[in-house]
Amino acid sequence: MAQVLEFKLPDLGEGLTEAEIVRWLVQVGDVVAIDQPVVEVETAKAMVEVPCPYGGVVTARYGEEGTELPVGAPLLTVAVGAPAADTDAEPEGSGNVLVGYGTGAPPARRRRVRRMAADVVTSVADAPA
Repeated sequence: MAQVLEFKLPDLGEGLTEAEIVRWLVQVGDVVAIDQPVVEVETAKAMVEVPCPYGGVVTARYGEEGTELPVGAPLLTVAVGAPAADTDAEPEGSGNVLVGYGTGAPPARRRRVRRMAADVVTSVADAPA
């Protein structure tokens, strides 16, 4: 059974609060892949193609070309999911994150490794015990 997920206009950074739809790159009924650009928007600072974090079938688009939308407003909905036989599958997201928007995947934890300067390491090794 397919699950319908709503994709909202992400925060495009630098304090921008809205964007104008310049051109839709997909139609209702189109199949989209994860991270495929679906709409071109223009902000006060740049024109950007916005990728969809879901793969599936576009079921609705919100806003016509020329419409200004605030950050967080719905852009489109996508029906995602596997055939009914695979009911344990979770909806997949790309894991990619635009500023202020994530696909729900937990961030990978990394430990910082400090490097010591070679002369400090050498002087410690040469020090008397």
